[in-house]
Amino acid sequence: MIIFDENVHQQRLMETVAAWYHGRVVSITALRSGTIIRDDAIPTLLQRMRQPTFMTTNVTDFWRRVPAHSRYSIVCVALPNNRLSELPPLLRRLFNVSEFKTKARRMGKVVRVSHRQIHYYAMHAEHIIHIRLWPV
Repeated sequence: MIIFDENVHQQRLMETVAAWYHGRVVSITALRSGTIIRDDAIPTLLQRMRQPTFMTTNVTDFWRRVPAHSRYSIVCVALPNNRLSELPPLLRRLFNVSEFKTKARRMGKVVRVSHRQIHYYAMHAEHIIHIRLWPV
């Protein structure tokens, strides 16, 4: 399951991802409809789901602020709102990298993706791992 943060849950983006992703693609608002979901409540909500990958462009509030946990993964994509159309291809490319190819391999990681590189930290890791993936 891929869960889009409310800042990127545009139907068009979710449909584009759903066209190639074999699991469910939903908005965070669908998990607790009728309520406001604060950023600090999201990790607890994710722990109740079965191996979710949470997708956000809100890098500031999640990257290096949210602990990695074995029950979820968080993908922070460094994109401004006017370039959200670039999000689905970046996500697909990320899911083709061996460390993130399956749900099981993504669990326990918080990832920061940009056009040039991938950084992530994992449970019990002492440092951030850097993968230079995208061409300059």
